[in-house]
Amino acid sequence: MLALLLTVSTLTPGAGAPEQPQIAPPPRPVNPFAKWEKNIVAIEKRLSANPPKPGAIFFAGSSSIVQWDLKKSFPDASYINVGFGGSVIVDSTHFAPRILTPHKPGTIVFYAGDNDIARGNTPEQVFADFKAFVAVVRKDNPSCRILFIPVKPSLARWKLFDVQKKANSLVKNFCEKLDGLVYVDIVPLMLGSDGTPLPELFVKDGLHLTPKGYQLWNAEVRKALK
Repeated sequence: MLALLLTVSTLTPGAGAPEQPQIAPPPRPVNPFAKWEKNIVAIEKRLSANPPKPGAIFFAGSSSIVQWDLKKSFPDASYINVGFGGSVIVDSTHFAPRILTPHKPGTIVFYAGDNDIARGNTPEQVFADFKAFVAVVRKDNPSCRILFIPVKPSLARWKLFDVQKKANSLVKNFCEKLDGLVYVDIVPLMLGSDGTPLPELFVKDGLHLTPKGYQLWNAEVRKALK
């Protein structure tokens, strides 16, 4: 009888039975592009308010593009800036169908890859991402020219220079094989006689350009756009 009572007590719910572990819900997928939505909406509104004509020249990419005063740098032209700061190449590729390809640009001046390498992307990944960008931009606009400004040597990221050089080299070789891709080599011009970055080209953060730095870029881009 005692054995029967013990058996029944062990089977009775709530009678000292071990609690089942809580199963955590699966994590929600993170959209890596969501953080740029406000930037992209602002760009779209600007483009909608003043629609560019097909064949226009666009400047796209990261913060070095955003901070480029195109009206001051190219007063005789109406170039369009669709850069968003902090971005990497895949960000520009993802949003190209919203801020680039619908407007059928004639030329895109592109600067990105700097942040990619800073966050640990390999030269091969930077190259692959650039090829993907070219493919998306040219899918329905095969004659679009793309001017690639290579990853710049900078004071803040000087330790990454060897990685930058390899990435730049891969992109340069690719550009030389395809019509309409232009590698605008600003790198040698940004280095002093000792082979290190010229301090006067950078603001206090050692990364972004001073007006003198942009003057250097302006001259090389003008040559490439001719």
